[in-house]
This record gives sequence, structure tokens and C-alpha cells, in this order.
Amino acid sequence: MNSENFSISEKIVSPSYIRQGSQARRSHEQLIRLLLEQVGPSPFLSFYLPTFETHFYCISQQFGLMITSMIESTIELFLNELAVMDSNNFLGNCGVGEREGRVASSLVARRHYRLIHGIGRSGDIAAIQPKATGSSLLNKLTNSVVLDILKLSGVRSVTSCFVVPMATGMSLTLCFLTLRHKRPKGRYIIWPRIDQKSCFKAMITAGFEPVVVENILEGDELRTDMEAVERKVQELGAENILCIHSTTSCFAPRVPDRLEELATMSAKYDIPHVVNNAYGVQSSKCMHLIQQGARVGRIDAFVQSLDKNFMVPVGGAIIAGFNESFIQEISRMYPGRASASPSLDVLITLLTLGASGYRKLLAEQKEMYTYLAQELKRLAAAHGERLLHTPHNPISLAMSLDGLQTQSGKSVTQLGSMLFTRQVSGARVVALGNKQMVSGHMFSGFMSHSEAYPHPYLNAASAVGITRDDVTLCIKRLDKCLKSLRKESSARSGSPIPLTGQEDHAGE
Repeated sequence: MNSENFSISEKIVSPSYIRQGSQARRSHEQLIRLLLEQVGPSPFLSFYLPTFETHFYCISQQFGLMITSMIESTIELFLNELAVMDSNNFLGNCGVGEREGRVASSLVARRHYRLIHGIGRSGDIAAIQPKATGSSLLNKLTNSVVLDILKLSGVRSVTSCFVVPMATGMSLTLCFLTLRHKRPKGRYIIWPRIDQKSCFKAMITAGFEPVVVENILEGDELRTDMEAVERKVQELGAENILCIHSTTSCFAPRVPDRLEELATMSAKYDIPHVVNNAYGVQSSKCMHLIQQGARVGRIDAFVQSLDKNFMVPVGGAIIAGFNESFIQEISRMYPGRASASPSLDVLITLLTLGASGYRKLLAEQKEMYTYLAQELKRLAAAHGERLLHTPHNPISLAMSLDGLQTQSGKSVTQLGSMLFTRQVSGARVVALGNKQMVSGHMFSGFMSHSEAYPHPYLNAASAVGITRDDVTLCIKRLDKCLKSLRKESSARSGSPIPLTGQEDHAGE
């Protein structure tokens, strides 16, 4: 409805009512206008991110962000306005090409808000599509919004980023393939060990040889062995190394890599540095490490998941960095057009949550981390175990399972099965002595990030979106499982296992 249509409507319905409706429409349009005005060619800290809950304007002293309300009906109006700008939704369009945004199912069309053309062009995922103006605008807006969220979360000097419709592993592969053209002699990737298959396969898929550097044990924590990393650099020769591939977010007892030291080493030897920041956006500690690494040394790109940090469906990631031209090189390396679904999902989510809403989620994550640690520590003590001391890991926690470790480790792995069948998802149970072949490389002690970690353990993570009820119910079910396994073990051995006197209260 434009002003002309509203004027005509006044002849059908009382003009006072029509004017009221017109004003309501303008309220929605005003919010959309503010969004578009604040995302320009140089959107440094100018991103408009509204909050769902509030209906007022305020200026953030720290970031200069405009905060106001945008309810779901405003977001839907905006998306529908974008959709009518794409050629597949033109009323008189006559498409004679092989890709004309045709969709057989109206349900599929509605699921995607009729934004069918995707993003980018065959030569660049960030390029504008002439026949998909609305989708192209969506892509630009999303990248600008996400850039400022990364700054809001702690990496204030990041200069460029883009959303890519691939999960973290394939996004890392894209970064490695881009570096190939810059370092034609590069054959090796230095990789402080983390037992997660996708980041390892990312290097293999790109055609490089991972050089696994074992972590060192400091207390309960597994930390980066900087001396071993430097020895590998000197042994292989800097010119033969494609990059250093480090990690922030990870499962305890491993902790984030020593990013400042690795970044300094990268600068010293002129070796690129790519950071796997999979679910690190939600952690101020992980983001601070990236910011400091870029300040004191070299970080070429850092990659993070959309689903783990923003609670959207799996299938997207953010590739970001401090050199805009290099990030653009990565975007141009992506072959063909791309799905707009991840960009659409994260834009809707951030416009709904708002800056204050996302800050609230981050604050709740920290609060739940403390609560989860307290409850696991109490439960561990009740069962003769302990919460492993991993203060450098801001998301994941680990509880020892020494009492369950048998010669075969079956009781430990049985605990994992019991938790899963009791609908406790996400908990990882790690037994001693696991071996796993991954893309031709044998990992001893697989899942523990070490060839010889001294304890079997259980992992639990306080990730963004976790609730107090999640923690309470998990602890209650874990307590019951541990008691059940204790009884089974006692029955088999014929002798009772000594109790600590706290079991009856452990899951309360």
C-alpha cells in the first residue's frame, strides 16, 4: 500500500480509519528505513540491530548502536518487500533461462519467503545478481549485521566478513584453498591437535598434509606446545608451510590455543594463520584471544559456525578477518551461486533478538557455565570423582570417571549410552585408550586430544541458549546413571563400593 492506494481507500472506508492504518504502516517502514540507512558502504559500528522486547531508542555508549524494536510482523513485511524485487516474483516476468527461480511446491516457496535465486553469482558469492535485487540486498545486509555482531562480541578490529552456506569444516577448506594461490610451495599445515574430525578433514580435503602437534599437560589442562610448534616450523621450512591452523572453542580438558603466541610466531616467520573459532563467538574469552592475536601478531582469517553461536539451523558459517582484500579473495574462491537460507536465518534471528537480546544470551551463557560447574563439582564429589580444573576453557567442562574405568573401559562407554537413551544429548564420555583412523592418520587416545590423558571423563558444555532446567535435569539423570552403574559393578564384584555419604543428595 502506497500513499496513492491509501488515498483511494479513503473513498471506501472512513478516512480517519484509513489514516490510522497508514500511520501504522509507516511505523513499520520507519524501522526498515533506519535499518537501510545505517548499513552503508562503510558500516563500521553503524549497524542497526533492534531488540524485540523494547520500544524505545537508545545509543550504546560503547558501540554506538541504534537499538529499537522490530517485531516479527515488521520483519515479515521487510522480507516480502525484498522478495518482490526478485525477478521470479515479477508479475509480468517471462523467464527463458535455465535458472529462473521456479519452485514446484508452494510450501517450499513460502518456507524461503519466495527468495529463490540465492546469493552471489558464478564468480563471487558476494556479487550482486541483476535479476535478484532483493536477495542481493539481503546478502549485503546480513554481512553488515554479522560484522558488527563480531565487533560487539569482542573482535573490534575485524574489518570484513561474509556468511557462507557451508558449515565450519568446509569453510575452513575454502580458506586453505585460497591460501594455495598465495603460497604455491605450501604443502603442510601446522595443527595443534584437537580431536574433532571435520577440522582435520578440512585440511585433507583441501589437499594439504596436516602436521599434528601434540598438546602438553599443564595440571588437568591440555595446552599448546609452543616449542614443538616452532620446531616443526624450523624443521619443515616456513616457505613449505601453508599456514598454522589453531583452535579456540573446544572440549575440555583441552583449552583454547595460545593464540597470541601463535599469532606472534606467524608474523615472525611470515606464515598465514587461520583460526577455527567454531562456537567461540558466544565466548568473550575466545573473542578476546582473537582480538589480541591480531593486535600482537598475525591472524589471516577466523571461521565460526552460525548454528552454534546464533541458534539457527545447521548449514552456515562466517568467514572473517582483518584484511578486507583477503576476505574478498576467499569469497571469490567459492564456486557458483549459493543458498540464501543461512543468511536469511541469521538475519531474522538477529533482528528478532537485537543487540541487547544477544548480549543477554551471552550473559546467560556465562551464568549457566558457573551453575553447571557448581553442579558437576557437587555431583562428582558425591561419586568419588572430581571436576577437572580447566579454567582456560570458557564453555566446556569435564568430570573425571576414574571409578568407572575398567580394563576394557566398558562401564565408561556404557554411561554414554545410558545418558543418550535417557534423552541427555550433547554429553561426551571419553574412555582411555581409544584409537581412531581419520583420513589415513591414526590418533591414539582419540577424543581426549592427547595420546595419554590420565583420566577417563565426561564432557558437558554451557553453550548459548542452555537453561537452568537443562542443567538441573542433566545432573539428576547423570546421578541416577552413575548410581545404577555402581550397583552393577558392585553386584559383579561381590563387594560393595564405598560411598561418600553425599549420593542421596547429589541429584537434588
